[in-house]
Formats: sequence, C-alpha cells, structure tokens
Amino acid sequence: MPNQLETLIVDRDEGVVTVTMNRPARKNAANGRMWYELLETFEEVAADRHDLVLVLTGAGDAFCSGADLGDPSDVAGRPGDPYLMQMRALADVALGLHRLAKPTIAKVGGIAAGAGMSMALGCDLVVASESARFSQIFSRRGLSVDFGASWLLPRLIGLHRAKELTFFADIISAQEAAEFGVVNRVVPDDQLDGFVDEWARRLAAGPPLALSLTKTMLNNSLGLSMDQALEEESRSQAVNFGTADTKEAIAAFAEKREPQFKGR
Repeated sequence: MPNQLETLIVDRDEGVVTVTMNRPARKNAANGRMWYELLETFEEVAADRHDLVLVLTGAGDAFCSGADLGDPSDVAGRPGDPYLMQMRALADVALGLHRLAKPTIAKVGGIAAGAGMSMALGCDLVVASESARFSQIFSRRGLSVDFGASWLLPRLIGLHRAKELTFFADIISAQEAAEFGVVNRVVPDDQLDGFVDEWARRLAAGPPLALSLTKTMLNNSLGLSMDQALEEESRSQAVNFGTADTKEAIAAFAEKREPQFKGR
C-alpha cells in the first residue's frame, strides 16, 4: 500500500472498507496514480481478514468519469510505455477488483462513464442515486470498450443491449440503467449513503467464507456445465460444514437468535 494516498480516501469501520476516488475537480477521472493506488488497495483488502466488504465511491458530484486522457503521465502513469503495456496495467486493476473474494458495492452518485462505469459494473452490487448517470463513452473518444466491459456487459444485460450501450455511447439516467439491468437499486439522492451503509453492514455481518465461496461460484458459473456447477457447490458446502460459522448458524437457528460469524 502506498505510504500516502494521493487520489483515494480509505475509511474502515467494523469490517466495511469505503474507498473514495478523490479527484473531484476532474470528476474523479483516474490518472496513473489512481490506478496504482486502486490496485494496491484492492490487494490490501483481499489480504486483510478484518476487511469484510468493500464500498467503492467517488468524491464530490461524480463517481468516476473514466480514465484521465489528459494526464501528461499517459493512460497508466507510465509515459513512454507502449499503449498495450499501459492497458495491461489497467487490466490488472480490473482483475484485482474482479478477483476480490469479498462482497463489493459500487455507490454511484453523479456520472460513471467509460472505465468509471466499467468499474462500477465490476462490483458485485451497484446502487445509484436518482441523479446518477452512466455511459460507455468510449466510441465518442474513438476508443473501444475497456476495464472489463466487453466481458461484463453481455453477461449482465445480454449481447444486444450491450451493443446498444457501447455502439451509441449514450449517457443514460439511473432509471434507464435500472431498466437495462446494470444497477441493482436506484434511491433518492439523500438516501444513497444510508442505503449503501445498511447493505454493507448486512454483508459484513454475514458468513465471510460462505459469501466468498458463493461469489466465486457465481463469477465462474457461465463457464461451467450444470454437472460442474453442482460439483463446485458440493465442494463449497463440504468446506462450509467444517467451519465454526456453519455450526454457529445452526445453533443460532435452534436458539432463535442471530448468528455471530467469525470467518472461520
């Protein structure tokens, strides 16, 4: 983890890690330093057993307007590197978020465009304020989609709708995003923080290992046959039945109380 974060604010509270992209003057556009700090933060959260849920959001009136194409240090903060190498560095950030075996929530207020929208979609859950806007803006910049959008969008909303969003690069409202199926919930602007906080705390109170196994199975499911998926479920449940958390959940059910999960 960098000794001093320049582009992010990271807050921890009872297992919930809130990562705020903090370049509000640039609508939180991600420069090379931000990509580096995001990757380091995702890796740190993945490795810390006390971090249970990640909430990703933006400072000011935006989530993230995408990559900062005006950054003099180039796309990934590696001036002079071939663009293929720079884009592979960004791909590492997308994979770091995707592989994080803990629940993640994108809290979207304002614009989420380009890689910023792709980053939101890379989270497990997306909650948007009524004033939020989304765009796969790439084609307006003479670019093709990136940060995992070519993989995420068809799986989330189907191939034809994915092509509509990416070909036209329209800016759509939060309600339209909900109709497309790219967000889980749209809430009034003044309720966004409270709603996401409730979801994050519910997830943090859940069984960490079971949630992690469920997330991994769901992420991998489209590449498996039914037989393979059932085998993965069997292996995961065998792991769960050997944990103290499952024993605690069964005891809590019998005793008519809420379980207290410890992640072991």
